[in-house]
Amino acid sequence: MAQNRLVCRECHRVNDPDNNTCEACGSSSLTEDWAGYVIIAHPEKSDIATEMEVTEPGKYALKVR
Repeated sequence: MAQNRLVCRECHRVNDPDNNTCEACGSSSLTEDWAGYVIIAHPEKSDIATEMEVTEPGKYALKVR
């Protein structure tokens, strides 16, 4: 995954670089400074999703600065 993708500082969702706001939560607080990612397909069955407080399927950054 290219690091030029933007990640939401609020929900950690990985967004397309063309977006100025987060596709998931609508926040405009996006950054290119992030590391690692996880793809969550079934958040209701995922311990990682529970730990990250993720409720929607998608790609999420593990560390956001």
